[in-house]
Amino acid sequence: VHIIKGYGDIAVAEHSIALMWAAARDIAAMDGGMRRGEWIRSEGSQLTGKTLGLLGFGGIAGEVARIAVGSGMRVIAWNRSHKSAPGVTFVDLHTLLQESHVLSLHLLLHDETHGFLTAERIARLRPGVILVNPARGALVDEAAMIAALKSGHIRHAALDVFVTEPLPAGHELTTLPNVTLSAHSAFRTPEASEALLRRALDIACKVVGKA
Repeated sequence: VHIIKGYGDIAVAEHSIALMWAAARDIAAMDGGMRRGEWIRSEGSQLTGKTLGLLGFGGIAGEVARIAVGSGMRVIAWNRSHKSAPGVTFVDLHTLLQESHVLSLHLLLHDETHGFLTAERIARLRPGVILVNPARGALVDEAAMIAALKSGHIRHAALDVFVTEPLPAGHELTTLPNVTLSAHSAFRTPEASEALLRRALDIACKVVGKA
């Protein structure tokens, strides 16, 4: 048994960026309105010059940072162990939560990170923050996130992952206008699938060669 890492880093990073921009410009709300025959003209938010906070910094977050820095965003990050990366300022958790206009989650899910974004930490986020989660739904206190979306403390959540998957029909997240949803598909590109297959074949060939 082998764990193959990194094959989908670019795919997930690009999806994260797409969710971030869709949230900032209310694309889903306008699209849904037009399909219902409504002409919703939303005033979105420009992200150039804004601060993107990365909660956790592995391969995916590194790719997100690369794209965001190139688009003119200030990028800050917090990680459990020491890291460094071009164009990224590493800060403490308190600073990350308070200064991020957009917070993107990139932690691995395990016992210590389950529910990591608690109600108390959500309350410490900058008012009007955009929350992006391409990692795991269980990293976030879902009830607290929904409450913050309803109050406007979280301006918008763009989510690819959920506590329960598939997301049940009629789930409260599907009823909120300030939520953009995708079906745990950030890693699903032909390029990522090909990279996974190639790496699996390379591992198999090495194992056979040692036999």
